[in-house]
Amino acid sequence: MEEFRAEVRQWLSENVPAERLRPWTTKEGFDQHRRWERTLFQGGYAAVDWPVEYGGRGAGLRHTITFAEEYYRARAPERVNMGGLYLLGPVLMQYGTEEQRRRWIPDLLSCSTIWCQGFSEPGAGSDLGSLRTRADRDGDHYVVNGQKIWTSMGGFADWIFALVRTDPEAAKKRKHAGISFLCIDLRSPGVEVRPLTMVDGTQGFAEVFFTDVRVPVENVVGEVGQGWQVAMSTLGFERGAVFGDHAKFSNDVAALAGLVHHRGFADDTLALDELGRVLVSTEVYRANVYRLAALAEAGGDLDRTASINKLYWTEMQHDIFATGLRLMAEEGAIVGDTSAIDENDPLTARAWQEWHHRYWYSRGAMIFGGTSEIQRNIISERVLGLPKEPRPS
Repeated sequence: MEEFRAEVRQWLSENVPAERLRPWTTKEGFDQHRRWERTLFQGGYAAVDWPVEYGGRGAGLRHTITFAEEYYRARAPERVNMGGLYLLGPVLMQYGTEEQRRRWIPDLLSCSTIWCQGFSEPGAGSDLGSLRTRADRDGDHYVVNGQKIWTSMGGFADWIFALVRTDPEAAKKRKHAGISFLCIDLRSPGVEVRPLTMVDGTQGFAEVFFTDVRVPVENVVGEVGQGWQVAMSTLGFERGAVFGDHAKFSNDVAALAGLVHHRGFADDTLALDELGRVLVSTEVYRANVYRLAALAEAGGDLDRTASINKLYWTEMQHDIFATGLRLMAEEGAIVGDTSAIDENDPLTARAWQEWHHRYWYSRGAMIFGGTSEIQRNIISERVLGLPKEPRPS
């Protein structure tokens, strides 16, 4: 393992851009990040955990963790291909046809094609089974009409994997029935993508409209009408342990420690207490990642841990950035009040902008992939075996 770590460290030292890339939420920045993803692919590091037959290294979880630790240690650029690599890719391996795998996986891995996820709708966020986007069969095509919202990277993506209702009648008996998992080319006639500007001015999300969009029947992944099962696997990948991400949060706490020192709080008991608290939370998470890796390598089932992990890391992440903003400029920084920021201090000003952006992202993380409240329900019912929450009939 140490030989692999040294190999990764050497490659990153030679290839990580010397200057920080522009934010991926801009067209120029996204193009820069996309080129970086191709560099990773060419170096053989796009997906070290993928099977060899699909273009990966077939590495085990410990290699995956090691790569991630070195990646974050090197302050390498934020990844923009994770939706394809860790959501669609595993779905295609599990449910896709051989033709679909040959068609989509190579370009997905090389970042020649960027994918986004089309699950949420204006009336179907946490209650995903209420989705209303329809796909009506017309010969060898489906005709799609509807809307998706909060589509991450939607403004930059080439394709979208979406949940659509192919059998509205089935929903009258069970709302999760009659849904299919459909891959749609966003350049198709009838598709309109509208970027959404967030409170911090970024456009990392978009809403997507479909008006009589014709999609080949062979673009359905899994069985027609069984899209809910495919979607739950996708959400499991999203909610579960992304092995190695603990290193990112450890970096964040290290950066916070630097800010505490820089702002003259190194002897402040309250600041040190808050710093120690978030450090402990990241160390707990790191230990849990290693525990789960050992469990998985021994053949254990990690499905039951997905909601626990999602709940823990999203709330821990929010706590880290809320703490950082409090220490930098008190609560005023959260709403954009820069009066407490020394704009003549490049470190403080730049740090405030980045932490302000990531604070708001951390708020969203407690919503996407299933809200914290829903995760607690899943944990109580499916992990602890407690009675189900009473629901209206």
